[in-house]
Amino acid sequence: MRPSTSRRVKALAAGSTLLLALAACGGGDDGGTDSGSESAEDKAPLVFGTTDAFGTVDPAGSYDNPGWEILYNTAQTLLSIPPGGTTPEPDAAQKCDFSDPKTYTCTLKKDLTFSDGSPLTAEDVKFTFDRMLKIADPNGPSSIFADQLDSTEVKDPQTVVFHLKFADSTWPFRLTTGAASIVPDEKYPGDKLQEMGNDTIIGSGVYKVTKFDPSQQIVLEPNENYSGDKKLANGKVLVQIYKDEASLKSAVESNEVQVAYRSLAPTLLKDLETNGADKGVSVVKGDGTGIQYLTFNTKKGPFAKKEVRQAAAALLDRQTIATQVYNDTVTPLYTMVPEGLPGHDEAFKTSFGEEPDAAKAKSLLEDAGATTPVKATLWYSPDHYGEASADMFSEIERQLEAGGLFEISLKSAAWEQYKTDYAAGAYDGWQLGWYPDFPDTDNYLSPFYATENFIGDGYGYSNPKVDDLLTQEKSTADQTEREALFKELQTIAAEDAPVIPLWQDSMIAAVRDGVTGVEDTFDPLYTFRFWLVDTSKAE
Repeated sequence: MRPSTSRRVKALAAGSTLLLALAACGGGDDGGTDSGSESAEDKAPLVFGTTDAFGTVDPAGSYDNPGWEILYNTAQTLLSIPPGGTTPEPDAAQKCDFSDPKTYTCTLKKDLTFSDGSPLTAEDVKFTFDRMLKIADPNGPSSIFADQLDSTEVKDPQTVVFHLKFADSTWPFRLTTGAASIVPDEKYPGDKLQEMGNDTIIGSGVYKVTKFDPSQQIVLEPNENYSGDKKLANGKVLVQIYKDEASLKSAVESNEVQVAYRSLAPTLLKDLETNGADKGVSVVKGDGTGIQYLTFNTKKGPFAKKEVRQAAAALLDRQTIATQVYNDTVTPLYTMVPEGLPGHDEAFKTSFGEEPDAAKAKSLLEDAGATTPVKATLWYSPDHYGEASADMFSEIERQLEAGGLFEISLKSAAWEQYKTDYAAGAYDGWQLGWYPDFPDTDNYLSPFYATENFIGDGYGYSNPKVDDLLTQEKSTADQTEREALFKELQTIAAEDAPVIPLWQDSMIAAVRDGVTGVEDTFDPLYTFRFWLVDTSKAE
């Protein structure tokens, strides 16, 4: 089991509080390998294997790890978090700062160009944010900005001004997310998502997409129009998509791919750790703040009453899940805020205990007037969250049914259908995971507990007191005050229990001998930076 608080997570936590007067200016190298006189075409390609299910990579609609993985590597944001860094630094912007607590101005670098050769101006930045809020895709990331952003103004071709509804110390961090990837106003529709194709994904990042077949292969090649600081350590990236985890493991063992990442089941990883050296493979791990949790439909169905949700929380045994399903590659989590971030408070342990409590669960169901066993259907998505999801939900089913208080049916669905269905309210309870948008505790509270949350109408959670507290913590620069608000929020979250946190994970990949740079991109931001990975000495 990993240490309770890692130094890398502590570093992120220390840098995550931003004074409202903070200016993000200057520049710097992103940490990539300088090519010197060697052109990208002369460098070895990176062959990257995954079982991830890729959907849209339009920033107005993409709100999952696979989509943002492409965006982080092919688009620019005004600001970005550098590898191993803790605070926003300029990317497409030359500088950004608050002129007052509700006005944030960014000046673009000169002569920025999209991959199709068109210029990137302040009009494109305004368009990017305006269309996201207009489209408000139910599975998209507009919730990152909807509460905060009042309007976006173009002062001149190089200057854009964000007018906020309230003072928000997290605003610069929000501009570093995949959702803030800048798209061209003349090439993307203003009222709907872009259709994905080989030549329709347009950004100004270090790579460009030249092939987009999410069922088999995505190809990223160097963007000759890129003018930023990132230095390519490879010639291009071939993202190979595998249908199952065993095939992905075989691919890295046979040198069909050089990096296998997301997802390999715990049993497969254990075998690679034990026997991989004989096949030229090692397992690389890094600190992570990814979490998984059980989500409920709070509007209708068996979990509409909070006492029923609380009863489920009282019956769960996270340690058994971590040990028996995940071979202790994950850590039990008793709040949505990962260990190591400011204000982390194990409110679910305080409220429901560490061990299953059938008597407490029974009492809660009696208070709800529920007829036992409570019949409910729980859903999971193995193509998105890994094949171990089936084992985890079988264990959750066993735990909930152990005392005869619940009768659980399990069902699964492919990710694209799954995310549409849960947002529409078709499920009683369902699996979700979260990878951070930015390194601040708010990013593990607002997305789940604000009325304008990312989960959708099918979730239905809303608490006016929580909304007020969330606004307060975002508007407060004093870290001590924010931490007190964070803890109050987590206490209410455990009481309402619209979601139940399950575990916190690490970043893990299987890597061919001689491949370098993977460890440099493994930090708690969960951003796989392809440009850092050098395969020139791969065996």
